[in-house]
Parts: sequence; C-alpha cells; structure tokens
Amino acid sequence: MKTLPELLAATAHGLFPPPDGTVTVLPQPCHRDAGVLAFTAHTVILTDEDPAWVRATLAALDCDPLAAPLHPRFLTALMDRTGRTAETIDALWVGTPLPGPPALPLREIADAGHPRVVRARERRDAVRVWTTEGGVLVVGHGVGGRLEVAVEVDGEVTGGGRGLGRALATAARQLAGGPVWGQVAPGNARSARAFLAAGYRPVGAELLLSARGGSTGCSGSCS
Repeated sequence: MKTLPELLAATAHGLFPPPDGTVTVLPQPCHRDAGVLAFTAHTVILTDEDPAWVRATLAALDCDPLAAPLHPRFLTALMDRTGRTAETIDALWVGTPLPGPPALPLREIADAGHPRVVRARERRDAVRVWTTEGGVLVVGHGVGGRLEVAVEVDGEVTGGGRGLGRALATAARQLAGGPVWGQVAPGNARSARAFLAAGYRPVGAELLLSARGGSTGCSGSCS
C-alpha cells in the first residue's frame, strides 16, 4: 500500500486507489491529521486507533458497506473514541500547476486577522496569504503535506466582482508549483462552480477530525 503522500500524489495525477470496495487504514502522519478520505469505491481512514476496532465498527453498521466510512454513526463512534471534533464532509478538488503569473493584482501579506486566515493557520503549516480588492487567497501545507488552497470573496463585492472566486482559485494554481487541493462544502455551490471554472477536478470527499484544544501542526513530519 502506498504511503499517504504517495497516494495523494497519484490521485492528483488521475491514478486513484483501486475501486474494490475496501477500506484502507493508515496511521496518522502527524497528530493533527486524522479523518476519512473517500474515493470511488475505496476509502482511506487516517487514525492511530486499532485497525481491528475500525473494521469491526464498520461491519456492525446496517448500511451499504461503501457508505459506512462516512456514515454518521461510524463518524460519531470515531470521534467519541479519539476525543476529536469535526465539522462538515467536504468535496475534495485538485488542480495541476499553471504557468505564468496570476492575472490578478495580488499582494502578499504577513498576516491578516481574517477568519479564513486564522482558520488556515490552525489546520495548515507554512501558510501564505495574498489579498486583492474584494478577496483573499490562502495556501498552506495540510493533510499529508499536500498544498491546500482557500479563497474568500467579500460579500459586499460579490455582485460587482463576478468571477473573482474563479480568478483567485486560478491564481493558486499559478503560484503553487505543484498540485493544489481544495476542500469545498457540497452545499457551497458558488465555490464549487468557481473551482470547476478554474480547472480543478473533483476527486473524492473527506471529513477531517480536529484535536480538541487546537492543532499542534505537523512541522514537516508529513513530508
């Protein structure tokens, strides 16, 4: 079985885990990174818990085995056992790097007190932030060392700033130098359309489990 960074690198290039209906349990690459990554008919669970407990808990569910790893009862059991919390199941997108500089006039800043940036610093390492009129672009290294992007468009400029989300997501591909990953809540149709228009591909879904009291970061241990 591939390591998590190897699996992510392969997925970014269109080489997915085998769609054989199985569940792969991998140890957490660091204390911060735990959760469930679902691909077509194959799920990867990142946890330091006993794999035998994971499989027994999944087998006890009265549901389609393919749906079991993201079933609310399993996720609740996993959170109870690990003492972790979770938010929403996200759609997982990936974009390959693009040549050339971004078309947007971006300005890199050291910090911003912006909620999107504060949240990114809790979940990612080596976070970098750019601003442009009406928007924020954030990139940093998250699960398995992958480069993750988050964008935000000010609500006040949404009407007159049509296409800004797409432009920010595109700029991330130009700045990245490698595959860049996006996590989008399924109900956030505007963001999903922006990532699709920016050339990102949907590759799966995931739920990340957060350690109570905040993340300790990976400090390069995910590479």
